[in-house]
Amino acid sequence: MQEYPKHYCGVFGVFGHPNAAELTYYGLFALQHRGQESAGIVTSDGRQFHKHVGMGLVSQVFDGDILHNLVGHIAVGHTRYSTTGSSHLRNAQPLTADCRRGQIAVAHNGNLTNANQLRESLEARGSIFQTSVDSEIIVHLLAQPSVGNGTNHLVNAIHRLEGAYSLVIMTEHELVGVRDPHGFRPLCLGKLGDGWVLASETCALDLIHAKFVRDVEPGEIIIINKDGLTSLKPFPDHAQRAFCIFEYVYFARPDSHLANQNVYRVRVEMGRQLAREHLVAADLVVPVPDSGNCAALGYSLESGIPFEMAFVRNHYIGRSFLQPTQLIRDFNVRVKLNLIGELVRGKRVVVVDDSIVRGTTCKARVNNLKEAGAREVHVMVSCPPHMHPCVYGIDFPDRNKLMAANHSLDEIRKYLNADSLHYLSQDGMIRATGQPRDGFCMACYDGKYPVPYDPAVSKHIIERRNGRVMGLSDAIVAERAQIPLI
Repeated sequence: MQEYPKHYCGVFGVFGHPNAAELTYYGLFALQHRGQESAGIVTSDGRQFHKHVGMGLVSQVFDGDILHNLVGHIAVGHTRYSTTGSSHLRNAQPLTADCRRGQIAVAHNGNLTNANQLRESLEARGSIFQTSVDSEIIVHLLAQPSVGNGTNHLVNAIHRLEGAYSLVIMTEHELVGVRDPHGFRPLCLGKLGDGWVLASETCALDLIHAKFVRDVEPGEIIIINKDGLTSLKPFPDHAQRAFCIFEYVYFARPDSHLANQNVYRVRVEMGRQLAREHLVAADLVVPVPDSGNCAALGYSLESGIPFEMAFVRNHYIGRSFLQPTQLIRDFNVRVKLNLIGELVRGKRVVVVDDSIVRGTTCKARVNNLKEAGAREVHVMVSCPPHMHPCVYGIDFPDRNKLMAANHSLDEIRKYLNADSLHYLSQDGMIRATGQPRDGFCMACYDGKYPVPYDPAVSKHIIERRNGRVMGLSDAIVAERAQIPLI
């Protein structure tokens, strides 16, 4: 179980279109791979907000009648998956508030590393939290009274955040996009007629026929209103760029472009690089669908070993990596893929997957192949071993649950029942992106965290928070006894 809430999500926003809710629905549909647990849309008609959120897939949360009632020319949407312990409707986004400045809606992708400190400070000043997600902290900061209004207040609030955040914020009259100074999470800008679109990935723009304009730059704030688009860059330029390289490895859709690089091409090149580094004698290359498809194709093209889609995926089963409990993960492993046995019987098989985090899925696939009569099974992984937890918003478990952090290569190979096991090197992974190493966050591989994070501080704050839970009568007794409440 996680000690703090983290989530990886998709965000989307539309300004200046009469069917903003419908466009946002389709945008979230394109971003469904970024979260399958809850979805929500909030619209503004210039006077008031209209909101609907629910648990489940986008197509399960919304229907025609619901979208018809979400009137307005501005909209913000969110699709989410949570970590264990925070799967609840109250945590579904966008989060909204009605404050002195008006109505605010916030959709957040990422994880704040100073969330517990900020929450402690806000609670000490009287803020009352309704959710367990760090995104609500952003809502409180935006709603707080302070010196300055409008843009200055927005900048002051954003300056207090540390960690990973790509935000789409809506007021009654504006749509705002924000990306943290390190650029951990993607956010792009598109044009649709006279209106504007913000999205986590370009694939969402493609679906609604919006024209890609550019990526929102790290540390940039984009404000869109009736007067047009304004770009602010209130952060110093010397912040270390730290785009999450796992977007290229696994998370983004292959038809998306990240930093002007097509994800499909990068993944194919990762497979080619894997073949250059670890070529084995084999009869066919088999991907673990769908995330291993591109790298397996690259391995096949580079090695000359034939490519076969021996595993058939049941597309009605969600990503096992994203599910909130180990019980569901294990169930999904058994029903997610079916093997065409005659393709592998008597063959030496190279099976390619994008990553091994917990090892559950990969072990099941190797056993499937050997039970079907594969003579040899060689496991190729198109990224390096995951050695460290992510504190910026991907649901990698703590270090003691990471397979590669606690076992040698040969121990993992034996656990998987594989004849050989090979990972792509860090240098090979970087080379496949065609970008410099210093532009990425690779903390889950090398342990170098661009934004410092001290889990001991968060643990201490959580313990204090849990220790001060009391009923109203207890609080009255404490007040009469002049006992300070922390």
